[in-house]
Amino acid sequence: MHARHKDAQALAEQVGNDAQALAEQVGNDAQALAEQVGRAIMANDPSSHFLGVTLDEIRPGYARMSMRVTKDMLNGLGICHGGFTYKLADDAFAYACNSYNRHAVALACTITYPAAAKEGDLLTAECVETHRKGRNGTYDVTVSRPDGEVVALFRGHCRVIDGHHIPEEAHP
Repeated sequence: MHARHKDAQALAEQVGNDAQALAEQVGNDAQALAEQVGRAIMANDPSSHFLGVTLDEIRPGYARMSMRVTKDMLNGLGICHGGFTYKLADDAFAYACNSYNRHAVALACTITYPAAAKEGDLLTAECVETHRKGRNGTYDVTVSRPDGEVVALFRGHCRVIDGHHIPEEAHP
């Protein structure tokens, strides 16, 4: 093998290793920033505190939150009022679309309720980013009971507006 070829191969390997290290660092920084944003939003979210909503996991474009259905959340049929289920889904959507440290607001949302939640159920809302381009994003949220039964399917569209949750100079 020619020395020039060996040098080129060694350089390519080093560039590949550097690129992988940079990608890992960017991923780690993005995760740390998402967690910092989640804490900042939760610290200023009195409605979630009031209803006992917890942020269980957050990462860029993703959030998982939970809430226990209490007697005060029941409607006249003795099941969880859809507004409370919507609130949990909307919270997961909000945290996921704000996880990039840009203020994002709901543009349009839809929800369907394939099953009912009952008093005592611990509902989990899992939000996944399905599309993000420019200032727009689309997110799907599944709200389920502990037995896996889906109680709500939510789709939210967001719009990024001016502002950051964490000052740019303060994040990782």
